[in-house]
Amino acid sequence: DHRYPRARIVYAGGNANAFQNDEAKEADYALSVFESLGIARDRLLLERLSRNTQENAEFSRALAAPKSGERWLLLTSGYHMPRSVGIFRKVGFAVEPYPVDWKTRGPSDILTLQSRFLDGILLTDIAVREWIGLIAYRMVGRTDELFPSPRGAAQ
Repeated sequence: DHRYPRARIVYAGGNANAFQNDEAKEADYALSVFESLGIARDRLLLERLSRNTQENAEFSRALAAPKSGERWLLLTSGYHMPRSVGIFRKVGFAVEPYPVDWKTRGPSDILTLQSRFLDGILLTDIAVREWIGLIAYRMVGRTDELFPSPRGAAQ
């Protein structure tokens, strides 16, 4: 906040519940976190309508109205970043990936057994879900690349 006091923040987080739309949204919780960190409310754009990553990208682009030459960072879980970047690029929102919430410590973890069997199953489930998502989103045209690279953001 102190290094970039004029930076705007778009938080995309609605509710994935398809049957009820009256409960609190992710963005509502994020607002209190941002304010507790001292970030001024007028710098925050809260996207509360999305139910999935596709809508996160579409609604965030509409809300932010990014201009040519602006720099926007996309923060999301490292495992989810390739699909997210691809979707944001496809809707015309040029973003730079900034992955967080890593589930591994890097390539050295490939041959490392998890201390608990179920932890390994959970990581495998997350990975398979994202790979299926990458393939499905590419097949239906929601992304232009199977595995979007960090470079080459839409202009």
